[in-house]
Amino acid sequence: MSGIPDLVSRFAALERPLRLLPRWAALALLLAVAAASVWSVSAVSAYDDSWQSDVEVREERGDMKDMDLYENIAGRVAAGEGYYSAATAEQRANGFPTSPAVTVRLPTLAQGAALFGIEGWRWIAIALFFANILAWTARLSGRTLLIERVGAALMVAACGATAFMDKVGLVHEIVAGQFLALAFALYRPHRWWPALLLAACALAVRELAAPFVLLWLAFALVQCRWREAGAVAALLAIFAIGMVLHAQGVAAHRLPEDLASEGWQAMGGPVVPLYGVLGVTLLQTLPGWIGPPLVVLSLLGWAGLGGRTGGFGTLWFAGFMIAAALFARLENFYWLALLVPAFGAGIALAPRALMDLVAALFRPSSRGAAASGSR
Repeated sequence: MSGIPDLVSRFAALERPLRLLPRWAALALLLAVAAASVWSVSAVSAYDDSWQSDVEVREERGDMKDMDLYENIAGRVAAGEGYYSAATAEQRANGFPTSPAVTVRLPTLAQGAALFGIEGWRWIAIALFFANILAWTARLSGRTLLIERVGAALMVAACGATAFMDKVGLVHEIVAGQFLALAFALYRPHRWWPALLLAACALAVRELAAPFVLLWLAFALVQCRWREAGAVAALLAIFAIGMVLHAQGVAAHRLPEDLASEGWQAMGGPVVPLYGVLGVTLLQTLPGWIGPPLVVLSLLGWAGLGGRTGGFGTLWFAGFMIAAALFARLENFYWLALLVPAFGAGIALAPRALMDLVAALFRPSSRGAAASGSR
C-alpha cells in the first residue's frame, strides 16, 4: 500500500506530465486526439438527428417533458402534499416509471422549492455560478499563466451559464453539477471541510454525484489522509442511509401497475458524453465543426494540467464519461451536467497540453543525447 501513495504524490508534483511521455506515447496520443476530434463532428451530428427524431415522436405521442413533471411535483409539495405521494402519483399519471427507486428524484429540490420557490433555487445556482468562476481562477493560480486563467474563467462561465435558466431549480443535474464544481475548486489538503459540505449538497440533490465522492475517498485513502478519508466515508455512509430511506419512501407509494424503467445498458458509446457536454452548455451554440472537438480537447487539457487537481479532474471527467457511454440512454445526455462548469476549464488548458505533446515528440532521445555529449 505504501507504494500507491508515493505514485499519487509523485504525479501531484508533476508540473507538465505530458512533456514526460515517451516519444511513441506522445505521437499516439496526438494521433488519437486528432482522430477523435475529426470523428466527433460527424458522430455528434448523427446523434443530434436521432435525438431530434426521438423528440418529435415524443411530442406526437403527447409525452410530458421531464421539467413539466418536476414542476407539477414541486407544485403539489408546495401545496402541502407529501413528496413521495406527489412524485409517484405524477409519474404514474404521466407514464413515467417508479421502479427502481432512483427513477424518482431525491426530494431536495422539490422541498426546497416549497420553502423558497423555484426562483430561490435559481438564485442559489447563480451564486454558485459566480463562486465557481472566482474559485477556479484561484485554483489554477500557480500552475497556469494569467491568460490561461482568464480563458478558464470564461470557459467555466460558458459551461455554467445554464444557472441563469428560469427553471434551473427543476434540473437536478445542473444544480448538483454547480455544487460539485465548487467542491472541486475549493478543496485544499489542509482545509477540505468546505468541499465536503458542498459535495454533501450535491449528493442531496442527485445521487449520481456519488462517483465524485468515491474518487475523493480513494485519493484520501491512498495518500493515507485518514482523518479526511474518515469524514468522506462518513458522508458516503449517511448518503447510503438516505438512499435506503428514499427507496422505502418510493416503495410505500408504489402500486403494482406502475411502470418499471427499461434499464440503463444502452451502450451508446463515446458520442453520448460528447453530445451531453454540448447539450448542457453554451458550446452547443458554436458551429458543429467547432463544439465537438473542443470537448475532446478539454479532456486533454485536464490530462496535461498535472498535480492533484489535474489527476483528480482527469479521472473524474473521463470516468463519468465512460460510464455515460456505457449506460446512458439516448435521452440521458443531460447527466453530463454533473461535470460542468468545471470541465470547461480544460478548453483553456488544451493549448499547453498540445504544446507539451509536441515538445515530448521532438525531445531528443536519451541515446541521442548521450551520443551528442560524447562528441
